[in-house]
Amino acid sequence: MLALVLALTVLTGCGPYTYYGGTGLHDVTPAEVAGVWENVEGTRLAFDEDGTAILENLDGQDFDFDDGWRLSGTGTWQLTDDNGGQKVRLALTARTQVGTRLSLSPGEEPPPEPPSTYTWYFYVDRAQQDELTLFFFFGDPDAGNTYVMTRGTAP
Repeated sequence: MLALVLALTVLTGCGPYTYYGGTGLHDVTPAEVAGVWENVEGTRLAFDEDGTAILENLDGQDFDFDDGWRLSGTGTWQLTDDNGGQKVRLALTARTQVGTRLSLSPGEEPPPEPPSTYTWYFYVDRAQQDELTLFFFFGDPDAGNTYVMTRGTAP
């Protein structure tokens, strides 16, 4: 049976993200999500308890990551819950800055214009010592690459 599942996965191009059902976590409160979040790439998010957010250098989700843009600005956030678990919906409503991760070679086509508004969906999970982490998948969904945010420090 395992061989059949593996064969179908290879033949259909279905990777780990394609059918990802979520973390199964349902007990997180908005107060636990509120605060500062960071990652190793220099991204910084600040979620206020009133549902507003400040974003700094946040990359695109899924295939949008491959365009290389990084957005900064303000927006809103909301903790959602469905059968697969909780997610944080983060909506950029006012873009204040655009950055890039890409270095273009001479003659290389520039990436598409970054969006002026954008919405991310972060899965909510608990790491070691019961600490929350937020993550989304980036790049080719079949690769299963995760963009992980951990609790940061206040400015």
